[in-house]
Amino acid sequence: MDAKLQRVLMKDALNENFDETEEGIFFPKHGFMLSGEYMDRVNGGEATFTKNLIPKEALIHVLNVAIGSKAKPAGSYLALFNGATAPADNWTAANFAATAGEIVSLTEGYTNATRPQFVPSDSTDQKYIDNFGSVASVTIATTSQVNVTGVALLTNNQRGGTSGVLLSATKYPAARVFQNGDVFEIGYRITATS
Repeated sequence: MDAKLQRVLMKDALNENFDETEEGIFFPKHGFMLSGEYMDRVNGGEATFTKNLIPKEALIHVLNVAIGSKAKPAGSYLALFNGATAPADNWTAANFAATAGEIVSLTEGYTNATRPQFVPSDSTDQKYIDNFGSVASVTIATTSQVNVTGVALLTNNQRGGTSGVLLSATKYPAARVFQNGDVFEIGYRITATS
């Protein structure tokens, strides 16, 4: 992407001159689309894919880091939630945990002390990055069952943390139901097309 397009995309993002579609965020004046999807797998089974929402906070963050003066955060982390509310453009890292019902329990949730890290492979000649080659993994801990209604990607590793940036979120079409000891693997891909 050339520097001029980056500047006008930044201006359009700040002025909310973009459309949110089922496929992602589309800048109609420039024919540019930013979209993402989550991949998940239970106990090594078949992978399922779910489209995500990239909220306004994430779009501005991506542009500020890519072409602005903001420093890149130390990492990105995946968070599971069990709320009934679908992600919305006004979701932020500050309101995510409460709004989405983030799962923070180590005994009725998953055993990781922090949100699992998203470690993507750098893009080379592709128009996307993902961690599909090395997905994040959590082990479920429960005395009965744990329901997960969605997943999000944030720049803060603290479970229930409210700082950082919410980069993406999705609500599953149906809740994932887990038993004690289940292993849930999570991947994410973000794609930019013009």
